[in-house]
Amino acid sequence: MKMRGDILINGLREKLSFGTSAYVTQENVLMATLTVTEAVHYSAQLQLPDSMPAADKRARADRAIRQMGLGAVAGVRIGGRVCKGISGGQRKRVSICVELLASPALLFLDEPTSGLDSAASYHVMSRIAGLARRDGMTVVAAVHQPSTEMFELFHGLCLLATGRTVYFGAASDAIEPACSQVLVEKAITLAEDEMAGVSVLVSSIRGISRKFFESNGFPCPLRRNPSDHFLRMINKDFEGASPIPQRQATFLTKTYVLTKRSIVNMHRDAGYYWLRFVIYIAICLSIGTIFFNVGSNFASIQARASMLMFTSTLLTMMAIGGFPSFVEDMKIFRKERMSGHYGATEFVISNTLSSIPYLGLISIIPGAIAYYLTGLQRGIDHFIYFAAVLWACTMLVEGLMMIVAAVVPDFLLGIITGSGVQGVLMLNAGFFRLPSDLPKPVWKYPTYFISYHKYATQGLYKNELLGLVFEDIGGGGLTISGEYILKNYLQVELSYSKWVDLAILVAMIIIYRLLFLVIIKISEIVKPRMLHFLCASKV
Repeated sequence: MKMRGDILINGLREKLSFGTSAYVTQENVLMATLTVTEAVHYSAQLQLPDSMPAADKRARADRAIRQMGLGAVAGVRIGGRVCKGISGGQRKRVSICVELLASPALLFLDEPTSGLDSAASYHVMSRIAGLARRDGMTVVAAVHQPSTEMFELFHGLCLLATGRTVYFGAASDAIEPACSQVLVEKAITLAEDEMAGVSVLVSSIRGISRKFFESNGFPCPLRRNPSDHFLRMINKDFEGASPIPQRQATFLTKTYVLTKRSIVNMHRDAGYYWLRFVIYIAICLSIGTIFFNVGSNFASIQARASMLMFTSTLLTMMAIGGFPSFVEDMKIFRKERMSGHYGATEFVISNTLSSIPYLGLISIIPGAIAYYLTGLQRGIDHFIYFAAVLWACTMLVEGLMMIVAAVVPDFLLGIITGSGVQGVLMLNAGFFRLPSDLPKPVWKYPTYFISYHKYATQGLYKNELLGLVFEDIGGGGLTISGEYILKNYLQVELSYSKWVDLAILVAMIIIYRLLFLVIIKISEIVKPRMLHFLCASKV
């Protein structure tokens, strides 16, 4: 197929911007940890302008919930991967609720009755039809085998076969009750033999006009046996409504609401941080008992270096475990971004801000267990630096995994890709192979210098070893300073302080998040063009 054509609104070439149109996807992309009320209320705060009082926003959200017949489950979580919740049909109605909040002039519905029984399908579509009449809204819907009662709700009919228009006009003109019973029985038999790969805007075949299809070269649409028939229900025109200007909340409001919603989601999703928190405590207890009270003799030098290296690399690498939640967040973002609820910048900022307190908690409590059981340098300033480096490393790993989620949305491939990148960076951190021994092409320049593990381990080495003096375990009176170990044994760069290493890690956090934002922006531009190119090349 080759994509071409213009989008005209009231005869004018316009973009389908926010407020002009809304799109309800066939797949229900919702935040599983939120209740129905919370999901609709958060969306109202994102879509409706700041000039509208908060009470009015809540009232509109509550009214939409009642109109979709969701009052009985308003306080129930949506559910999904992390917990049980409402039914699939109720999730579909929540998706419709969210898009109705801004009262769009044009509403697209992709299979709005999926997962609903015939009675629920009729009630949902009748309420949408009522809203369309009340607000002057045009509804374009793709519906799979609606009932006769539902068919009567629509004014316009579009039948598509193999990508081409079979009929487009008034729904009443396509129906003729006197259709031959023999034709009906033959069409139904043919549909059953071909797995019924057809969607028609009537519950039975007997309502389709034989005269119309014959006049257009089609004896009967079912005789063509297309793999898929799509049906769209539309109004006849776009009269009466000009494109609605932007009426959304401000950038700051969107960022605040998204941050608040993300914090709630992270708190309720056990797999996002809480499971990692428990595992971190278990691992840090293991670290603390294995390296328990290492002392200050020569043997403790290698023990300290190993413990710090493991903590800053392998332990923080476990942030990869949050990848499934990242993928779910990206699905929700793409759906809401497509509907114009907010932009990529707000999403990236809010996701970053909401993760800071949780990663701080994960860094401080498990970190304290490992730090003090091992018997590292006393002094609150040393521990604060240790926890800050752990926090920075986990932020970096999450930033890296979000970049992977934006490029590789598949769960398994994303885990493999993220682990591979982490492994390569870890190998060139200067521990497994000293910096002077790394091959200069590729591994020393540039991999060694772009690996965040380098700055994390060197900062922790400086924080721990500077100021310490180690004694010979044999009691010979020999001593060696921590500075000497750093310079000659671990090959740590002492030309700058440990705080510079931490500053570099923070700068890398910002760079990773900016890169994530850039990739999202580029994908929004490149993917449609790639799709157009691929489609054109197949013609």
